[in-house]
Amino acid sequence: MAGGRPLPHSKEAETSVLGGILLNPKEALDQVVELLTVDDFYVPAHAEIYHSMLRLEELGNPIDIITLEEQLRSNDKLKLIGGVATLANLAARVSTVENIGYHAKIVRDKATLRTLIQEVSEVATQAYDDPDDVQTFLDGAEQKIFELSQRAISEGFTSIRDLLLKTFNSIEQRYERKEDVTGVPTGYPDLDEMTSGLQPSDLIIVAARPSMGKTAFCLNIAQNAAMQQNIPVLIFSLEMSKEALVERLLAAEARVESSKIRRGFLDQYDWMSLTRAASNLSSAPIWIDDTAAPSILEVRAKARRFRADRTIFSEDNQMGMVVVDYLQLARSHGRTQSREQEVAEISRGLKALAKEVQLPVIALSQLRRAAEDRKDGRPQLSDLRESGAIEQDADVIMFIHRPYEEGSSTRKSETELIIGKQRNGPVGVVELMFIGKYTRFESRAREG
Repeated sequence: MAGGRPLPHSKEAETSVLGGILLNPKEALDQVVELLTVDDFYVPAHAEIYHSMLRLEELGNPIDIITLEEQLRSNDKLKLIGGVATLANLAARVSTVENIGYHAKIVRDKATLRTLIQEVSEVATQAYDDPDDVQTFLDGAEQKIFELSQRAISEGFTSIRDLLLKTFNSIEQRYERKEDVTGVPTGYPDLDEMTSGLQPSDLIIVAARPSMGKTAFCLNIAQNAAMQQNIPVLIFSLEMSKEALVERLLAAEARVESSKIRRGFLDQYDWMSLTRAASNLSSAPIWIDDTAAPSILEVRAKARRFRADRTIFSEDNQMGMVVVDYLQLARSHGRTQSREQEVAEISRGLKALAKEVQLPVIALSQLRRAAEDRKDGRPQLSDLRESGAIEQDADVIMFIHRPYEEGSSTRKSETELIIGKQRNGPVGVVELMFIGKYTRFESRAREG
């Protein structure tokens, strides 16, 4: 009972399942055994009977009233279930196993509801205890519900026909891209060639000094993935508002100077370009969250919901991406002794997030000023600000370097994307061009 009300259950469905197994053990168990566990039965006698049926099946013994009676008797459970009369009643109640799969699903669904009630009750009890760390408590509560929602999802064997269809769809997508890319395409061929795309479960760090174009670069990748490949992207904008971020996306897509958009000095051609860009962007699978200074637990909870949303991810389209701009503006939720420890906790949390949702997670990061004192100004791994844990947790680390800013190039747009670490691939340099007025990066070969 819960609050004076009986817990969800269906004695009729449980009886039908058990009676069906007695009527036709082989056919019935083939449909039931993957759906139901002993704990899914609400009536204790039914749970004991099902347990004995499974034991007989494991031993390779036939399942009928006589063998079941003997199995229950040997375990001192026959009296508990109501004797042989209960078994005879089960057998008499069912005349077909045609609907046993549907009845088994009813039993499982009722069990799921009971578990949900139990979990929620436990959460309520813990809430009355006034936990010190409310955000951690909420994250744990959400995780319980998320795990419960995923528990019922399981896949059996699949026919070669269905597998071939799915495989051919994947091959067709690769054929259309004409790229050797197994992860999320970035839209930059040289980068994709070096990384094979952004891989699921990878934490990718994009680091640079201020005003080097970190946000622009990651927005360009998000835009390319969403608009060219229809890949869902969730962007956590910890520094800029949603509106400012959308202005950047519009400027890059429309190729209208961002300064003109900010000041409102737009001509007719600009308006046409912006209107067309807005139309294109409106159908792109991009979601933006601009919550200020969220904890890593908040980021993980929102990303978890994003990944579990079946209106966003379909069975045929499991690719996606998460962008966090930027790492140092997030906060941990534990009590840390130093900023370095806090950033380390955030870094670990982002890597855990990537593994949990099985999507690439791009996190922007600041650099120490040590790079500025270096003659060529080229960043390196030791320049990652506030935590060596970032270097350890990251699967890929990219640095944006603009030689012009250091006086070593006469071409203002010349940009080096330095792959300083790649756990499963080579390191090296990808040459890009930064078109500042459009806040847009392009492949070097495309400048003309």
